[in-house]
Amino acid sequence: MGRWKALVILGTAQFLMVLDTSVMNVSISQLVEDFDTEVTAIQGVITLYTLVMAAFMITGGKLGDMFGRRRMFAVGLVVYGTGSAITAVAPTLWVLAAGWSVVEGLGAALVLPALAALVAGSYRDRDRSVAYGVIGGLAGAGIAVGPLVGGWVTTYLTWRLVFAAEVVVVVAVLLFVRWIEDHALPGPRVRLDGVGAALSALGLALVVLGVLQSSSWGWLRPRNSPFTVFGFAPTLFVIAAGGVVLGLFRSWERHREARGRDPLVRFSLFGVPALRSGLTMLLSQNLILLGLFFVIPLYLQVVQGLDAFQTGVRLLPVSATMLVASMCGPLLGRVAGPRTVVRLGLLVLLASILWLLAVIDPALNDLQFGLSMGALGLGMGLLASQLGNVVQSSVSEADRSEAGGLQYTAQNLGSSLGTALIGSLLIGALAGVFSSRIADDPQISDAAREQAGISIEAGVSFVTTEQVRAAAEEAGLPPTEVDAVVDSYAEAQLSSLKAAILAAAGVTLVGCAFTRNLPNDRLGSPGSGPP
Repeated sequence: MGRWKALVILGTAQFLMVLDTSVMNVSISQLVEDFDTEVTAIQGVITLYTLVMAAFMITGGKLGDMFGRRRMFAVGLVVYGTGSAITAVAPTLWVLAAGWSVVEGLGAALVLPALAALVAGSYRDRDRSVAYGVIGGLAGAGIAVGPLVGGWVTTYLTWRLVFAAEVVVVVAVLLFVRWIEDHALPGPRVRLDGVGAALSALGLALVVLGVLQSSSWGWLRPRNSPFTVFGFAPTLFVIAAGGVVLGLFRSWERHREARGRDPLVRFSLFGVPALRSGLTMLLSQNLILLGLFFVIPLYLQVVQGLDAFQTGVRLLPVSATMLVASMCGPLLGRVAGPRTVVRLGLLVLLASILWLLAVIDPALNDLQFGLSMGALGLGMGLLASQLGNVVQSSVSEADRSEAGGLQYTAQNLGSSLGTALIGSLLIGALAGVFSSRIADDPQISDAAREQAGISIEAGVSFVTTEQVRAAAEEAGLPPTEVDAVVDSYAEAQLSSLKAAILAAAGVTLVGCAFTRNLPNDRLGSPGSGPP
């Protein structure tokens, strides 16, 4: 047990980082009600959390190199626990965003890079492969427990208790953080590149902001946008500005490196094929997972009318199979290389998404839905069992913190883009299909079409059909037109859900192209990868 004590503490922290994200996803409807807001606002809060992590993850890894990984792990936990406490008592949506999205996000940005480096530094060869399988399995366990426990607590008590309990867990982890060994890095102490940190954070923020707001601003034709650029919606210009800032960030880093100063990111690391492929696959994995975990609860809660606990029960198969597949990764590694396992995971993932696409229907088929969710978790678990080890095993000990920062930056950027992009496609498809349906329905009068068109231009929301019915009746439409509008909206709901899920399938297919450079030797065997 002695050599695995550190893994218990590190694994608990990993479990905690995943838990509250899944709680938030399953509690979307209750959060909308509690804060008297819309789904898009909660989408923004969830996206901001992962964006803060993505923006500051590399900086967090560098701080671990400067002040010690164990120390930054502990400091990050204190910040994270503070954010959890603020979230538990948040009276308004803005306080929720500050506590959960910003403070917890900053805490996680300190914890996770240190965690990845500490796991890699504490274990070698096959033990390291086992350790990353356990870490991936505990991430799966967080996804498993989050919807179920969070759903039960949200339905029968309050979601706030989950975050209050997190504070207790953080305190317990801090009491045993001394079990983790930390090895000081040789050589002079590194310095933080403040300009690089600011440029990377700003660039990532602009890209994700543009994607997130595309559903309300529009991509080209402006809708509900605060300003226009040459008569066009600002979306693509904001994304392009983010790309320019990231280009400046790259130039600045190369400039610092050429002058012998410590860069925030050494872009030479991207010349390692296995690292590059591993990071790309981590981004794709989280884009798909968080995109689907935003869409599926909407189908279960808004369309099917299930509460948070019932939603958690329906999501249990994906969580359970992800846990099992993640834990079995090291066993698979004995007979197949990471490239083979990841490709198998992508194949299972694609099949499960197409299966889910066929299951989305006005009437919920519990058996088919549960089986498709189980297959989804199996595919995700196979990816999770390999990618962390691929990234860390492709670099040397001195580069572990930086690789850990890149690893979790890729994961959280994928999570941000998943929630923003898939959510944006969902709302955009909802508006487009609803407009088309009411335009083609002869039972709807021109006056009703014009009124609906004005509402859609102002920004359509993913709400229940009962809310649409109430709004139509309040507008004074006759019963036949009310029924026609509600039917059109119900069809638009299902079509938009399918469009969002189909986009996830497209990302899965694209991801296959980036597996070529993954190693195909059995990681974890003596001598594989840098020490």
